[in-house]
Amino acid sequence: MFTGCGTALVTPFRRDGSLDEETLRRLVRRQIEAGVNFLVPCGTTGENPTLSREEHRRVVEITLEEAKGKVPVLAGAGGYNTQKVIEQAKEMEAVGADGILSVTPYYNKPTQEGLYQHFKAIATAVRIPVIVYNVPSRTGVNLLPSTLKRLAEIDNIIGVKEASGNISQIAQLFEVLPEDFLVLSGDDAVTLPLIALGGKGVISVASNEIPREMTELTQACLRNDFPTARQLQRKYLPLMEVNFIETNPIPVKAAMAMMGLLEPVWRLPLVPPSAESQARIRAVLEQLGLVASVGTHVAS
Repeated sequence: MFTGCGTALVTPFRRDGSLDEETLRRLVRRQIEAGVNFLVPCGTTGENPTLSREEHRRVVEITLEEAKGKVPVLAGAGGYNTQKVIEQAKEMEAVGADGILSVTPYYNKPTQEGLYQHFKAIATAVRIPVIVYNVPSRTGVNLLPSTLKRLAEIDNIIGVKEASGNISQIAQLFEVLPEDFLVLSGDDAVTLPLIALGGKGVISVASNEIPREMTELTQACLRNDFPTARQLQRKYLPLMEVNFIETNPIPVKAAMAMMGLLEPVWRLPLVPPSAESQARIRAVLEQLGLVASVGTHVAS
């Protein structure tokens, strides 16, 4: 269900900072029309730490309404308080999400045993599939292959979004995990090598901007058409890289605003990118022909 290219959706806000439901619907429809394989609302790219419980639920509901069963929806449900994550996961299941993506607890930095017990408790509380998310650069903890091997024995823990950036660790995953366990890239630029090692797709930031192209790249990898995949990788690598010149999702939302897709609004503690970063983002968009003739400038 969650193979290929999944988009880690941004959450659009109005100028007054409120949730922009109309724009969210347009963005979801744009993704589906471009052929993306699944959608991931309310992850880090969706600024989920700053969404209220009601907003989080609403974003997932809108995504499901627009998806209409055409593509699966993997809803974010993660945090550092296991009981609260369980409550959120149950709510995502109740509104109809096809699965949940749950990040490793951050700040309290649990041990490997703590990570195992955390995800086991979440998976036990719901019936829908769970994909765990390993992103040490943001959480301060690294979910090791040996721990993932244990988690893979739990029926509804079906995969991992792997964003350690460590190719050796990624290679180890395929040595210890069952063949049907999904390993998805959490870094756009690592999608090609991860799938070459045995991975099944990506949860992408860049597909917010270029959903069709990122889906084409991912599907080329999955059918072993690496010449095509390498060509796409080389073309769009500058975009993948510029999306992270400041903290995600600052650059991707700035780029989407320049493309006329949403208002350039973030919630504190995120702020607009610097003037220098804006210039670099615009240069990449112009190079790729992604900027409309009349771009939307980001307020600083």
